[in-house]
Amino acid sequence: MLVSTQPESADYGFDTRQVHAGEVDERNHGARITPIYLTAAYRFDSFAQAEDRFTGAETGQLYSRNLNPTHEVAERRIASLEGGTGAIVVGSGQAAISALLLGLAGAGERLVSTASIYSGTRILFDRTFARLGVSTDYVRDPSDEAEWERRITPQTKAIFVETIPNPKNDLVDVAAVARIARRHTIPLIVDNTVATPYLIRPLEHGADVVVHSSTKFLTGHGAALSGVIVDGGRFDWAGSSRDYPGLTAPATPGRPALVDSHGERALEAYLRFGIVNDLGAALSPVNSFLLQQGIETLSLRMAKHLENAEIVAAWLATHPAVESVDFAALPSSPFHRISRERFGGHAGSVFAFTVRGGRAAAERFFDSLRLISRMTNIGDVRSMALHPATTTHVSFPPEERERLGIGDGLIRLSIGIETASDLIADLDRALAAASS
Repeated sequence: MLVSTQPESADYGFDTRQVHAGEVDERNHGARITPIYLTAAYRFDSFAQAEDRFTGAETGQLYSRNLNPTHEVAERRIASLEGGTGAIVVGSGQAAISALLLGLAGAGERLVSTASIYSGTRILFDRTFARLGVSTDYVRDPSDEAEWERRITPQTKAIFVETIPNPKNDLVDVAAVARIARRHTIPLIVDNTVATPYLIRPLEHGADVVVHSSTKFLTGHGAALSGVIVDGGRFDWAGSSRDYPGLTAPATPGRPALVDSHGERALEAYLRFGIVNDLGAALSPVNSFLLQQGIETLSLRMAKHLENAEIVAAWLATHPAVESVDFAALPSSPFHRISRERFGGHAGSVFAFTVRGGRAAAERFFDSLRLISRMTNIGDVRSMALHPATTTHVSFPPEERERLGIGDGLIRLSIGIETASDLIADLDRALAAASS
């Protein structure tokens, strides 16, 4: 395994680590930028080394499905920014969630999740996980401790939440949920895609593992799919009231359990050489390279994303053609307290608003946009709009869409880094069309 010679320590600032953390000296030619290692596998020095790599006695390159030198730089960098002990990059955000949760829960076991999460994750839980025998219980009000207590059972193996749910921007107080998870000795998994470690670092608030669809803000330019799992390294797998045999029982006869051999990096080792390797959710080194390039400007982009979102949301809140705006940074939001206390008064740049006039008005609005792209995806430098009721949530039963607040007039926005006045002009023109 390559050893970093660059800043990892929290003594360095966020901006420094997003540029340098995880890098290694390229000794062949002195290349300043991490090379793209387009190789499926690696030569072994000897018979003994091959055996040691396969048994885990020696850590190092074996096959790019589980370890690649380009990936290592991205992994170390993201782990540094989130404050984790290690990270694993995979092919997409869905792959990250799947590998992590299927590594913790099996047939006949359960997960508990907030109900208001990304639609693709809900579909993953309710369709694919359910077919594998892993059931999910949903909490409608994350601030209601009694509801959490009702949903958590002896079969619950993990709790899953998002820091900033998409599209309703109904922020979750990670610290409050972490206290519940600790009481039940269950790991808390937090999807930090929309917030990014620039805005909040869930591990500092009691989360145990963080996941990202790094396709979004971390890469930032809409060019490459990727996902990442970041382990906090603090959960006591052996001491939990639940059973996690992949971590606490020997995987190979005669060898110690991963919690004994790898300590705070046991989950990373289990997922990297077990679940991620088995499922084959490998990331292309080219996409890993693009992820690293994106992270280098994360703080610069996020500052502009946040500034633009707050300007646009405040303007929308005063527009007569707008019925409501779901944005926690607005004082009128029921989630404004969490925005102040956990997110520094911000709420990311992905939120929703409702056009007066229902579906017909929403369609006129959507078709009248010129600058803002009509497309799925979020977290791009370009602003984007989508109509959730007929796209991301179209497969949800009408009663479930109603419970989630996905109305016929709801529009999701992902605000980019363009000039704010240009975005407002585009929205104003489209809202005029909606009103007509």
